[in-house]
Amino acid sequence: MEKLTQISHFIGKTFAFWAALCAVIAFVSPQTFTWVLPHVSLLLGIIMFGMGLTLSPNDFKIIGQHPRAVVIGVIAQFVIMPLTAYVLTKVFNLPPEIAVGVILVGCCPGGTASNVMTYLARGDVALSVAVTSVSTLLAPVLTPAIFMLLAGEMLDIGASAMFVSILKMVLLPIVLGVIAHTLFRKQTERAVGVLPLVSVVAIALIIGAVVGTSKGKIVESGLLIFCVVVLHNGIGYLLGFLAAKYCKLPYDAQKTLAIEVGMQNSGLGAALAAAHFAAAPVVAVPSALFSVWHNISGSLLASYWAAKADKQENKPQS
Repeated sequence: MEKLTQISHFIGKTFAFWAALCAVIAFVSPQTFTWVLPHVSLLLGIIMFGMGLTLSPNDFKIIGQHPRAVVIGVIAQFVIMPLTAYVLTKVFNLPPEIAVGVILVGCCPGGTASNVMTYLARGDVALSVAVTSVSTLLAPVLTPAIFMLLAGEMLDIGASAMFVSILKMVLLPIVLGVIAHTLFRKQTERAVGVLPLVSVVAIALIIGAVVGTSKGKIVESGLLIFCVVVLHNGIGYLLGFLAAKYCKLPYDAQKTLAIEVGMQNSGLGAALAAAHFAAAPVVAVPSALFSVWHNISGSLLASYWAAKADKQENKPQS
């Protein structure tokens, strides 16, 4: 079990590589991951169940201790990323199907990878977990509502169907995970070490399915979509940091909210696109590319802040 845990942590730390590898394989051989498409919702549910297994009442203590920081983080998440996505679709005059995909990933809550990046960046991990958890729990209501507001006129979209999907794929598995963790604490704590492996495999398979299905559109518009994704992610980091700074939060919280805002639950975006826009597979491409890119950019940003923290710690000694 210990060996499997070590492998799991290694896979988790090198997620961007495995995601990119699956994307390349799917692009070269589109049929490789087609079998995954009917199971995308199930895979996301497994990821969310794993998230539930890691949660405990202690993770939410920070809400009572520092409610202002958590509220600022959640508001920034659901304001900055959706609006940034909407503005980018207008600036680049994106086709409706691609624009909907960009806005969809922008309306998703923060991703669990942000907790790892916050830890590596020497940020406030407790705040990161709280913001991710609260934004995820609010997602069934806020994600379809904001999405309809910004993209409702672009394609035929059913907000109620999306609400039900997020309940099934996100909220229900998390609740079941929390219940399992509460009832079978010893067993679930032993299994937690394997969760990074499960999450990486599930998201990499989803990315492969999306890329394989959308190869034609990626050849046609892939570079444009990638540029928009890079800008979306980068602007999210910047505005998340500035929002926390403007609200006079500590520097650790500024780093945390930058990462929280910039890193999305792109797996949810891809799953929702596959479930509700099957006739237009390119809608899922921005989420797939975001999933690969934000792990690369997040790792680079975390490394920069970690190096900066090390330099400041060593400064008095020198």
